[in-house]
Amino acid sequence: MIRISAKAGLALLLLAGNPRAETCRDMKFETQSYAICDVTFGADLQLFLTGSDERPMGTFDRLRDQVEGGGKSLIFAMNAGMYHSDRSPVGLYVERAQEKAPIVTREGPGNFGLLPNGVFCISENGFTVAETRAFAARSPDCAFATQSGPMLVIDGALHPRFLPDSDSRYVRNGVGVSIDGQRAVFAISDAPVSFHEFARLFRDGLDLPNALYFDGKVSRLYAPEIGRDDIGFPMGPMVGLVAPGR
Repeated sequence: MIRISAKAGLALLLLAGNPRAETCRDMKFETQSYAICDVTFGADLQLFLTGSDERPMGTFDRLRDQVEGGGKSLIFAMNAGMYHSDRSPVGLYVERAQEKAPIVTREGPGNFGLLPNGVFCISENGFTVAETRAFAARSPDCAFATQSGPMLVIDGALHPRFLPDSDSRYVRNGVGVSIDGQRAVFAISDAPVSFHEFARLFRDGLDLPNALYFDGKVSRLYAPEIGRDDIGFPMGPMVGLVAPGR
């Protein structure tokens, strides 16, 4: 069980108190193009799993309707972690300081179980992307957290299982965090890329020492600033940046 203390509630107040939307943009790195959304700590970045009706949120339309129904605006959103057929998280999921699904530290099948995997956490001090077992050993307080895998970049090094010449290519998305924890950058490829290419984007193109893979195949982005409102099958966890209504 990951320890969630009352301190995480302070992070919610901090995050809601200084909303700041960073522009989503298109970026070319090496031979590939990506959509990038950059968030500074203090903006109202949240994770979402279920709607106010307790059903899985599932789609950007439902998420946008719920946010706008609360008098706010959804600046961008993307899928944020792997999920089962009922759209429940595969690993750790924390929303508003409440643990909804436990952490998984064992090796397993698929990309999620390709250790080291990791956790993206929003705390009262900033953003972190940490390797799962190190995260579990520290048991930090997170206002929001989602586990996924594999890690893309670990302390400046690419995941040891990634091959430069791999022919496994998918549209992929993930998140990287700056060394001071004050910046989180979300990225999605415009075309199929390998793990090695995607990890190099975060380390070499964005200068981020730690980055986590969210998913492939189902990767999608909502970012009206750059004309994106991707459609597809219903999703599990989502991450979204919320701002005061316009």
